[in-house]
Amino acid sequence: MALNVSLVSAERAVWNGEATLVVAKTVEGEIGIMAGHEPVLAILAEGNVRITLADGSKVLASAKDGFLSMEGDDLTIVAGNAALIS
Repeated sequence: MALNVSLVSAERAVWNGEATLVVAKTVEGEIGIMAGHEPVLAILAEGNVRITLADGSKVLASAKDGFLSMEGDDLTIVAGNAALIS
């Protein structure tokens, strides 16, 4: 099962694709999300979003001032500022 991820900033889409794991920093600490995770809405803290792809490769992005929302197998991360690091 894949997790459909959409990472957007106020200006543009930063990254979209399928992942096996996403780890993000929230105001309550780090959260790890995989396909099948219960619905969640969380406020982002300034930090990195780590996205692990099915082949084991990783996408790293910075994000701050926003939120993440998980519904079904769709994870949306909306940040005031977000950019790919690698």
